[in-house]
Amino acid sequence: MTALQLFEESVLFAPNIPEAVNQILQSAVSASHDDEVTAERLFIKARKLDSHCLQTYFALYKFYFYRARLAEAESTVLAALEEAARQGRFPSDYKRLVREKEKWNLYSNEVAHFYLYSLKALAFIKLRSGQAIEARVILTCLQELDPEDRSGSSVISDLASALEIE
Repeated sequence: MTALQLFEESVLFAPNIPEAVNQILQSAVSASHDDEVTAERLFIKARKLDSHCLQTYFALYKFYFYRARLAEAESTVLAALEEAARQGRFPSDYKRLVREKEKWNLYSNEVAHFYLYSLKALAFIKLRSGQAIEARVILTCLQELDPEDRSGSSVISDLASALEIE
């Protein structure tokens, strides 16, 4: 293995990720290029090892998304939203968050930011699944919840708008 390959294979998920989880995720990333079954097993193993580690959800829904396994990606991102909301002590229902947005500061910590980022992922998954109306609803809610666009959801909004024009 060359230094470049090592660099390409190592992914920084978060600086505070538990070492045992990080090792499994790194192995999963390495396996994902050649052995999808092993990679998936490792991603799931990491999540089972520490179901509170949000990066395990992120890694798994990205894995499914890039393999066009959109139903599984959606299921995983919904679980990520639930876990982030539980840890952040705010409702997981983004529509309720919008209605009660003055109660919640979604810029207050990493968990809330993870929630916003995962909500953006859900919008993208819906868009890729041909559920443009559902994607638009989520993106509209994201504009309310993330007016500074820290999650980068404007990119998905622009894509959705471009697809509507076609």
